[in-house]
Amino acid sequence: MCPQALWGTMEYEVINMNTERKKQLIMEYKNRHPEMGVISLKCRATGEAFLGISGDTRTAFNSLCARLSGSSHPNRHLQELWNEYGEEGFEQSVIKVLKYEDPCEDHTEELELLREECLETDEKAVRIWK
Repeated sequence: MCPQALWGTMEYEVINMNTERKKQLIMEYKNRHPEMGVISLKCRATGEAFLGISGDTRTAFNSLCARLSGSSHPNRHLQELWNEYGEEGFEQSVIKVLKYEDPCEDHTEELELLREECLETDEKAVRIWK
């Protein structure tokens, strides 16, 4: 069977997906509990740490690395260090995880408080986003 015929079949299946299955997938997405917390990019050469908060730490690192690799991060100092040392020159970690119940609730204030605690304990740490 040619690829166009297969694509047509897959497209047909997606378009005609069972309504109940669509609802189930939407509910699963809405009820997922991504890891929320304070993320850190620490330059191995200088010891400087750049802290951010995220409602989904896994995707935050992907996005952050993509921006830095594309030389489009607004924090100039962080971008300069990244350009000089590259991804291998940084340690990525989640330094505080927020425990929460409702994934639909806004946890920004709680995350900011966690980040402030982390900034107070590390004098070489600054916010990723200035």
